[in-house]
Amino acid sequence: MDNAHDLQASPESSTVDLKHDRDEENTQQADVDSSLSATVTDSLDHVLPRDREMKTPTYDYAYEKSMSHTEAKLFYQHHQLVSRGADSESDQCWGLTGRPSASDIPSAKEETDGRPQTGVLGSSNSTQFSTPTSAYAENTSTSTGQLPLSHDAMHHEISNEQGSGYMQFATEVPGAIKSAMNMTGSGTVASELNIIYRKIRGLLERRAEYIQLSSQGPEDNPKDRPNWRIYPPPPEPAWDADGENGKQESSPGAGPKKRKMGQDIGEDFDMAHFIPLPGESSWTFRLDENSVYQVYENIEAANVHKPTIRIPSLRDFYMDLDAVIDVSTDGPAKSFAFKRLSYLEGKFQLYTLLNEYQEIADSKKVPHRDFYNVRKVDTHVHHSACMNQKHLLRFIKSKMKKSPDEVVLFRDGKHLTLREVFESINLTAYDLSIDTLDMHAHTDSFHRFDKFNLKYNPVGESRLREIFLKTDNYIKGRYLAEITKEVISDLESSKYQMVEWRISIYGRSIQEWDKLAAWVVDNKLFSPNVRWLIQVPRLYDVYKASGMMENFEQVITNVFQPLFEVTKNPSSHPKLHIFLQRVVGFDSVDDESKAERRLYRKYPIPREWNTKQNPPYSYWIYFMFANIASLNFWRKQRGFNTFVLRPHCGEAGDPDHLAVGFLCCHSISHGILLRKVPLLQYLFYLDQIGIAMSPLSNNALFLTYDKNPFANFFRRGLNVSLSTDDPLQFAFTKEPLIEEYSVAAQIYKFNAVDMCELAKHSVEQSGFEISLKKRWLGANCSLRGVAGNNVAKSNVPDIREQFRHETLLGELALPKITLADVLGLNDILIVILTVQRDDQLSLPQAVNKKHSHGFLWIQSKETQAIVSSTSQA
Repeated sequence: MDNAHDLQASPESSTVDLKHDRDEENTQQADVDSSLSATVTDSLDHVLPRDREMKTPTYDYAYEKSMSHTEAKLFYQHHQLVSRGADSESDQCWGLTGRPSASDIPSAKEETDGRPQTGVLGSSNSTQFSTPTSAYAENTSTSTGQLPLSHDAMHHEISNEQGSGYMQFATEVPGAIKSAMNMTGSGTVASELNIIYRKIRGLLERRAEYIQLSSQGPEDNPKDRPNWRIYPPPPEPAWDADGENGKQESSPGAGPKKRKMGQDIGEDFDMAHFIPLPGESSWTFRLDENSVYQVYENIEAANVHKPTIRIPSLRDFYMDLDAVIDVSTDGPAKSFAFKRLSYLEGKFQLYTLLNEYQEIADSKKVPHRDFYNVRKVDTHVHHSACMNQKHLLRFIKSKMKKSPDEVVLFRDGKHLTLREVFESINLTAYDLSIDTLDMHAHTDSFHRFDKFNLKYNPVGESRLREIFLKTDNYIKGRYLAEITKEVISDLESSKYQMVEWRISIYGRSIQEWDKLAAWVVDNKLFSPNVRWLIQVPRLYDVYKASGMMENFEQVITNVFQPLFEVTKNPSSHPKLHIFLQRVVGFDSVDDESKAERRLYRKYPIPREWNTKQNPPYSYWIYFMFANIASLNFWRKQRGFNTFVLRPHCGEAGDPDHLAVGFLCCHSISHGILLRKVPLLQYLFYLDQIGIAMSPLSNNALFLTYDKNPFANFFRRGLNVSLSTDDPLQFAFTKEPLIEEYSVAAQIYKFNAVDMCELAKHSVEQSGFEISLKKRWLGANCSLRGVAGNNVAKSNVPDIREQFRHETLLGELALPKITLADVLGLNDILIVILTVQRDDQLSLPQAVNKKHSHGFLWIQSKETQAIVSSTSQA
């Protein structure tokens, strides 16, 4: 403030100094321009006339080049000054970016001095009407074409230790009142907004109850505790300048073998490490009459039906689901959400215009990091399609040449060798090609999910799929394990790409879990780059039609009973206990576009669901949620890792599927139908629910790439990530995830910061342990905003994180604003108050408090006015 007092004491001297400085800068600029012009002229002497850059009325090559060089020099000079600790000398370098220092910002008294307290539009004073901004901001806006800084942005510039505040537009209007601008009638506005806010707040609270009940929250999983040990341990970081990544302690006993990443996959795994297994629990479990497994502390509690956790009944679930659907289809709520989403998208575009240069400059300061070496997780990919076609073709040909006489199939009472299988379909190794395999989803699969499922069969033959792409076959899935190791080797060699593979449990047999666990453990498919999700296909109608099932309860029993058994006593399924440590969650998959005909007014319990009709999507998800919630409570009590529910949701079909996903799922895959339900989209934004999107997959099946809402979701601030879904059907390159990112960057015009932000989202959405996330994103990655961002790890500038975080906080604060006190005035339609963020005042408190850094804008039917304090309102 000393500079401000000096400016008040001697305005004439300061004016002379400023004029002298400007003249000096203009003289220096003229010298630079003349020297550059001379250099350009000399260089053009050796260029053919046709290749010379000619000056036109709209383009001057010499001027553009000089401006580019000058800007690069300023960025470099500022970086050098900051690195030397010369913060006081760095202000002169920010002419292009408009970053003020503390001394540049006038006091509140200076802003109002020399300016009328009110300015009525249409009066003689209307020419003096102006929004309060600093002299620095006004000067910067006219010289660079950027909008001036708001009071909030300038205040953040001072308070931020790193000085990484982002530029904003002049007045930050509270969103609730801005939404009211297009409505008429103060009483109607107040009551309608309050109703909408109560509904939104109620839905968010209802979701929070379901997530907390099922232990799907960010701090509910025991594997995120400091004492959790990952085995086999991940490789030690090769470079750690900050010392954030402490070496992971090795458990006593057999020391793990060290291996080079990308080689000898699984050789560092030894099952003896897990011996002895945890003992048997005194708790017990039973399947209740509603087909939900309940956990009891002892036999006596089970006999009197006193479970340790109360799971919502099917009736309670559908009542809550109906509440979500009712609000999502409410007219005023939809209009409100649509306007808020449009505002968020426009705000991001404005932010980009103001801060693009600053983001680029901040990214260039980060050593070593760029898009290629930030961690990125493929959050949605099916294991049986994790390789590309060329990889599978090469593997099949190699087996045909090296092991043609190996018995691989038993069918129709005969054992068949690999040679005999190919002879039966009239093919040789030489005949095979990408076109012969015919596994790519071309135009013939659009809106034909049935044809897409057939693409999993090489050469259209189910027997080849059984041999090469199944875990449970005559050779016990050995071929699939070998090609899986090859894919893992590629991932480990890339170092920065991780995957979460979906692998199927169909619910046809209670032995499926043991077979799958044995396949993983016996083939040592363990890697620091890989985690697993269990996908449960919704195929009850197929099982019922073939006579495999009597009722739907059998599917629930086959899927969940082994999990409760191994939780009670790990020795009952030792390999399953080991495998589950690498499982992060459950998925529900099938064609969502299938029609769901409701034959019942009240859905029967699974024990009584014995018709050939498949249960609806919501029915499947409820029973998965209910049993996972009960299982997680027990596993958390025992110190075992818990699971989350991350189903396919909103790819096609009924938009009500998204209401189910919002209510009880940790995150979802696809979610493209959110574009049709603005309120649910807004709720997904408010709660930052993860959405793993696959535009290339959608382009082949349900929605062309240009119509995909992925880019809109990203700009609005939804928690979206990119995933490959099925590289075997959609990818052409060896790195499908990079291919997905590259296509999105080209089509949607994403820059490097956008790509790194998407990569960071993928890590945050994933189920990898928090110790690994801290290594990849920074020690404080669990915190929101700038506090949790480490630009040296994520390559996402702090100003981007600050913008996203402050925008989200502003939207979350909307339901807390009360308008009744303000909008009760008969002739006032809109009252807008700009206050400092750190005060966190509600609107009535702010109206009743004189705030030196704010002003009221009152727009009535006749007049508009700006007043310096609320007392004059």
